[in-house]
Amino acid sequence: MHSTEPAIADRIAPSAWRKSSYSGGANADCLEVAHGHTTVPVRDSKAADGPAVAFSSASWSSFVTAIRGGEFPS
Repeated sequence: MHSTEPAIADRIAPSAWRKSSYSGGANADCLEVAHGHTTVPVRDSKAADGPAVAFSSASWSSFVTAIRGGEFPS
């Protein structure tokens, strides 16, 4: 089923997105997140007009904790 509702990312003001603190200036692998929603929207900073993935707050928190704990190899 296709929804005519705009995606949550479409309703977020450009100024509400912030780049991940793990993203460097020369690093092309950058994520942006927008807080203050019932979910945590995440998008690729190189594709700002592209889709976003929305995580539950608990899932996003677990993911960030795993990243900080080094659970994902480089």
